[in-house]
Parts: sequence; structure tokens; C-alpha cells
Amino acid sequence: MLFVYYAVAALLVIVLSMKLSYHVDMLDKKTDLSGAFLGGVMLAAVTSLPELFTSISSVVFLNIPEMVVGNILGSNLFNITSLSAISLIGFRTVMHTQVARSHSNTVVFSLLMYGLLTLVVLDLCHIYFAGFNIASFLIIVLYALGVRSLSTDMDVAGSEDDGHSDMTVQQILLHFVLCSVLLVVMSVAITLITDRINERYQLGASFAGAVFLGVATSLPELVSTIQLIRLNNYNAACGNILGSNLFNFIIMSISDFLYSSGTIYIFDYQSCVLLGCGVAATITMMAFVMLNRRGMIHRPGKVGTLLNLLLLLLGVAPYAAFLLLTM
Repeated sequence: MLFVYYAVAALLVIVLSMKLSYHVDMLDKKTDLSGAFLGGVMLAAVTSLPELFTSISSVVFLNIPEMVVGNILGSNLFNITSLSAISLIGFRTVMHTQVARSHSNTVVFSLLMYGLLTLVVLDLCHIYFAGFNIASFLIIVLYALGVRSLSTDMDVAGSEDDGHSDMTVQQILLHFVLCSVLLVVMSVAITLITDRINERYQLGASFAGAVFLGVATSLPELVSTIQLIRLNNYNAACGNILGSNLFNFIIMSISDFLYSSGTIYIFDYQSCVLLGCGVAATITMMAFVMLNRRGMIHRPGKVGTLLNLLLLLLGVAPYAAFLLLTM
């Protein structure tokens, strides 16, 4: 029955996240904000709500700080895997789309955060300020710089209001808040169910966080990315995934600040594997974005097509490697 409860809660997270994405899209049509900012910051923050509240629940209610690292790193790895896999399915759209400049900036800041966590693993960043690991403060600084780069990017323009909704901005915001509250409730429920599954089957907190929490809380990004690619809006799809990964690191800082019994930066074998696979996947995505920006994967003929396929397949490989190394 635990897996049935898990499936129902995950399904509700998907439905609520689709509703939230719809309301964000409606706000997009009524503002002059750039598409890169809306996809990489606003939509990313919305679809990252499950990660936020499952991580908070792990430290506040369950006292399992090691589940936070597994949840965040697992979600980030799953996100890039999802983007790569969906890009393979929507290959025609990818081949004819040049991604926004800000996406390369987002990936760079993600790599910097991975580098910071690597220093923590190597015991080179155990500096504390006001009782908290300085890594938590540095993550906030890096995220702020990343958001700034998104807010100044105008490569992707906001969509026009097509008039398909008569809702006012106030009504949209009200629905948005209600769906957000329900999403928070379901996120907490998924955390509690995952903890019960971990206790019953002895999976390990990091593995349970990466697979059950990481996958379930990444479903909103997955669903919204599929919809955006179907609408031929690959830039927004990239912004959603890459922006969500960047926002997820902030969740580590928030969880660390809320955990009064110690630090959440606890890395066991599974977490270290997740970290390494996440770095590999992010570097692959960086190569894809940079080559896309330079037009190298848009070249006609077999060279551009094969290069595109190779990079996307490499983006899927790290998640498979994680499963093989930890199961």
C-alpha cells in the first residue's frame, strides 16, 4: 500500500504543478519580463516547490538531514536526464532552435555550486559563520548572481497575450497561491511516505532521497518540459530545467539554516556518486549549450546530427551510471 500512496501523491504533484505552470504562463502573457527570466526563475521556482518542502520536512519533522543531499542532487541529475531524453524525442525541435545566452550562464553557476560541494566533500570548506557552514552563504551569493544574469537576458521574449483567458491578474494570483498550498501539502506527504518506504525496505536515506524523492519531486519539471517542447518552445524548456537545478541548490542553504542539530552537508557513498554523476551530466549540458550557441549542432548533414545525438545520449548516461553504482 505504501507504493500506492506514493503513486497517488506523485500524481497529485503532477496535476498541481501543471496547474501552477498554466497560471505562470498566464502571468507571462500579461507581463513584459523576458522568457529566459520567466522560465529560469519564476517557473523554475514553482516547479521546485516539491524539492523545497520535502527537504524542509526531512530536517524539521523527520530529523534526516542526509536525505536533503540525496533529494537535491538526485533531482538535479534526474532533471538533466529528463531534458536530454525529451530532447532526443523532440529532436527536430532541438535541431532548429538556438538556445538563449543566459542558459550557458545558468550552467556555469550550477557547475560552480557543484565545485563548492566538492570542496565540502574533500573537507576543504568546513568554515562556519554564525553557526552555519559558509557553503550555505556562498550558494545564496552564486544564485543571486545567476538570477541577475537571467534578468538581463533578452534573447527569449515573453509571449503575447492571446486572450484565451478572461481571468484578471488578481484571480490568477489567487489560484496560484491555492495550488501552491496544496502542492506543499502533497510534498510533505511524499516525504513521509518515502521515509516509511525507507524504514520498511532499508534502502538507505540517500538512495531513497535520490530515487523516490528525487524522481517524484522532479515530475513537475518533467511534465512542463514535455509540454513546452510540444509547443516548440525549447528555450523555455531549457530555462525551466536549468533554472530549477540552480534553485535547488538554494534549498540546501535553507535546509541547513533550519536544521539546528548540525549540518545537512552529509555525504555518504551514494551522495558522492550522485555528486560525481551530477557534475558529469552538467558538463555535458554545458557542451551542448555552448555548441548550440555557436551553431555547430545546426550544421546540415550527418556531422551536426550525430554530434547532437551524442551529447544528448551522454546527458542520459550519468543517471544510468548512478543506478548501476548504487543499487
